[in-house]
Amino acid sequence: MNEPFDDNYWMQQALTYAKQAEQLDEIPVGAILVKDNQLVAAGYNRSITDNDPSAHAEMMAVRKGGKALNNYRLIDCTLYVTLEPCSMCAGLLVHSRIKRLVFGAADAKTGSAGSIMNLLQEPKLNHQVEVLGGVLEGQCATIISGFFKRRRAQIKAAKKAARNSNEL
Repeated sequence: MNEPFDDNYWMQQALTYAKQAEQLDEIPVGAILVKDNQLVAAGYNRSITDNDPSAHAEMMAVRKGGKALNNYRLIDCTLYVTLEPCSMCAGLLVHSRIKRLVFGAADAKTGSAGSIMNLLQEPKLNHQVEVLGGVLEGQCATIISGFFKRRRAQIKAAKKAARNSNEL
């Protein structure tokens, strides 16, 4: 039997999907759903492209995973995502019965796997998700921070161009 892939391998795969989101000018977040060391589904942010605030990478991967496994419960699956999930996505993981979440970069503003709250391990809920954060954290954080740095520069340049055209 082949050696199982490790968390770093799968997170690297999730990063390839984050780059696909970035090519669409979406916030570059990618997600991979794995069961029995096999890729089940993948997704990346499409909220802007699809005009859908729920089209986060996790949502896309879980939706595809449910269809691929022909089950709305994703028992014994691990989700790899490049950015810590928000509360919407954390709720999704609880409801879908994901066994394990592995994320790359923490999200100090909306992270719901430990940064601002830990919805995934809330004892009052009927399911708790195992959580491992910080896998390939540097690479995951770099792609996100680079995206927002470029976006701020684009906004600044657009404002400057608007000011200059108003002066004419």
